[in-house]
Amino acid sequence: MQPQTTYQARHKRSRLILPFLAGVLVFTAPVSTGLIPTSYAASSTQKAAVTYKLVKQAETMVTSGVRQITFGWVPSDVSLPTEVLHVLQIDLQNPYVQLNAMGGPQGSVTGKQSVGAMTKETGAVAGVNGDVFRTASSTEGVPMGAQITSGQLVVSTEQLKGMYAFGVTADRMPIIDNFVFNGTVTAADGTSFPLAGLNKSAYRTEPDNAYSHLNALYMYTNAWKAPERPANSATTPTEALVVDGVVTEISDKSAIATPIPSNGYILRGHGTAANFIKNSLVVGDRINTTSSLKSATSGKSYNPSDFQMMVSGHTLLLDNGAPSAFSRDISGVSGGADRARTAVGYSKDGKTAYLLTVEENGGRKGVTLKELQQMLVQLGVWKAVNLDGGGSTTMVSRPLGDFQTQLTHPTSYGTTQRLVTNGIGVYTTAPQGSLKGIAASGAQTLFIGQQATYSLKAYDTYYNPIDPSGLTPVWSIDKQLGTFTNGVFNAAKPGTATLGVKSGSASDSLSLEIIGEAQVAKLIVEPSSTLLAPGAVINMPVKAQLTDGRLLSVPASSVTWEYRGFTANAKDGKITVAKVQNNLAAGYAIARYDGFGAVAVLAPGAEQTLEDFEKATYNVAFSGTPPETTGSASITTGIPGRESSKVLVLDYDFTAGSGKRFANAVLNDGNGIAVNGSPSSMTIDVLGDGGMHWLRAEFTNGDGKPAYATIADQVDWTGWKNIRFDLAAAGLKNAKLTKLYLVNKEEDQDERAMQGEVAFDNLVLQYPPGQIAVAQPTIVMTVGKTDATVDGKKIKLPGAPFVQKGTNTNYLPLRFVADSLGAQVVWNNGAQRVTVLRGDKMLELWVGKDSMTVNGVRQSMSVAPIVIKGSVYVPVRLVSEQLGQIVEWESKTKTITIH
Repeated sequence: MQPQTTYQARHKRSRLILPFLAGVLVFTAPVSTGLIPTSYAASSTQKAAVTYKLVKQAETMVTSGVRQITFGWVPSDVSLPTEVLHVLQIDLQNPYVQLNAMGGPQGSVTGKQSVGAMTKETGAVAGVNGDVFRTASSTEGVPMGAQITSGQLVVSTEQLKGMYAFGVTADRMPIIDNFVFNGTVTAADGTSFPLAGLNKSAYRTEPDNAYSHLNALYMYTNAWKAPERPANSATTPTEALVVDGVVTEISDKSAIATPIPSNGYILRGHGTAANFIKNSLVVGDRINTTSSLKSATSGKSYNPSDFQMMVSGHTLLLDNGAPSAFSRDISGVSGGADRARTAVGYSKDGKTAYLLTVEENGGRKGVTLKELQQMLVQLGVWKAVNLDGGGSTTMVSRPLGDFQTQLTHPTSYGTTQRLVTNGIGVYTTAPQGSLKGIAASGAQTLFIGQQATYSLKAYDTYYNPIDPSGLTPVWSIDKQLGTFTNGVFNAAKPGTATLGVKSGSASDSLSLEIIGEAQVAKLIVEPSSTLLAPGAVINMPVKAQLTDGRLLSVPASSVTWEYRGFTANAKDGKITVAKVQNNLAAGYAIARYDGFGAVAVLAPGAEQTLEDFEKATYNVAFSGTPPETTGSASITTGIPGRESSKVLVLDYDFTAGSGKRFANAVLNDGNGIAVNGSPSSMTIDVLGDGGMHWLRAEFTNGDGKPAYATIADQVDWTGWKNIRFDLAAAGLKNAKLTKLYLVNKEEDQDERAMQGEVAFDNLVLQYPPGQIAVAQPTIVMTVGKTDATVDGKKIKLPGAPFVQKGTNTNYLPLRFVADSLGAQVVWNNGAQRVTVLRGDKMLELWVGKDSMTVNGVRQSMSVAPIVIKGSVYVPVRLVSEQLGQIVEWESKTKTITIH
């Protein structure tokens, strides 16, 4: 490994997290300043630079000559998440290993498919996504760079600056270079014309910004499946069909309708190139076509057959083992932002190739391109090029002993794989070998209370799968973190263990991780409704974001529930409300995992239907920004899944225009739908089209000012889906809902559809218990005295507030303050945990622990709660401000005022 890398203020998430830790939200000061002593200590020195280093986390074989290795990109600041780098390490000297380019279905260059589908279709044992491509509906989405599959040039390069490609030569040597396409068509009469490209969409050349097909001659093969050659080229074509080197058909100023056979191609020309076709090519004549790739850096020319494969990428990342200057503008691939990344590189001796992806999912946000460079340096890569990233980033691999490939890690969309233009596949030609070993297969990350089944798989001397039937497994586990019977494990307590299996003389082990409370940074409850009523059935999915950034769904079997203000039964991730206390203002459903809690606040009569469109009589109109954005909006019937209901349909076309684009469904001519009071959230049924656009709602508040809310960060689903989204941040008060709209953000537009349709139904508002009046008394206390006042009324404290020596922290009895503020206080003696419930807040603290949770989010404390004579004492500012109160300190009289 190379020396670790140093970064100052690495990412935006660092800037969000570090200020809190450094004391921006709360602070400390000498008593003489008139500020109350606090449990938070702000550092007066600048925070040390954060360093990162690669740490190997796991390694396994995919096939002979191919290793799959997982690395953590570990920060020196443990408060920051660990990013994850996944590596396929390929031994190019292994005679059984091959790399090849994968493409669209059945070799199409104009059709896209997922990396998983590519590996399944071509028989690859692993693969990653490849070249960048244009996704506008006016283009076909072919690779922007060259693609060579099995020694055949399938797509040529474009005339663009700084585009680098990765290839493997016929003698199995890797190469990364900037290639330029050269080609010539020579007629029977000896005249010739330069060939501009092979199977290319229309584009603008660089640096002159010219039309690619103007006065140019292009070749198209039967790999071009799109109906036009190409679409939106702004040129009138003249075409010639060539079969087995002989011109068989010529069409002047129109496309040839005859399908292109496998042994033929179309020559398409415009302007001077069209004149060449008309004047020099004759039906029945034999012509000659040549093509080559020339290195823009060395000037060396290559025949396509000089390569086994080639897939282009984007910018050069590494050269001679060091970060290189970016050869291309990286703004179009969000190079300065944290994103998922894909890259390919090779070692200094050329014997090893590396296919790499950086994960982006949940709390893992990915990395910048500069940080990716440092990862590659530490890995020991000699030269590397960036491939398509973001939502395209995908790695699939065949687990040891499995017969099929699967996702190596989540994509940006979870388990959904984006359709991409091509990829790099890893193939094995190894023969069937003898039994080498066995492999345990099953879940490696579990929650307490979760059940998992494990099976035995087997592999041969070339690490390829073989049928394990006839083998009798004997299972064992080294730590009793649960029960294990007949291949079924029931997780009972947190920790790590090793699951072992034997069959004859062969054995294997699997590392198990049972998640514990200490690993949870945030517990999230997402109720389908906030309406509290007898008989109500509410879906209560629970997710856990771990301290390392992973976002995992917690199985219903692992969650326990506590109810305050009502009784209910929980089953299969749903709670069914039984009884509700009379005159209840708010009820609390507390989800717990291993003692860590998060709350869903429910209230009687807390829902109100805003619109179901069945009786809507107002006008709905479409508006787009910029003006080139087109579409329609209407209330209609017959939409799939809602055939007999009226729904609001929004069609959009972002093809024209540039920059950020908006498609709006404008309600009631902009006058909107009345929203009573101040709802905290809304549920809405949305028919998604998988277009990946940002879905928003616009309101006009009672004061006439606009307010906005995000319905979904991206429409990454198809079909109907019920979504609950927050309105509290919008601060609505007697507002009107004026628009439902989509935003095609300026960055990463290549990851989103240019045309599509979404629909909306059943808009329901939720009103929070937090709006219900809570006590707002003025509490006055004095350090060292048990006398206090609440709204001027004298009260005797169970114990006097005091300043703890050494920490300059002012403590006071928790129950007194909580009771005075109208909060519920629940003490769990076994866990030494105190829970405070007030309005829409749940605060939990543990005696002797320097962390707390606020609505399911773990936060650090510089001091811990303590117990004195049976009473829990807490830092005064900590609890009071978390419950929404203001604390003032008078140093002369040592008086604390909470109001």
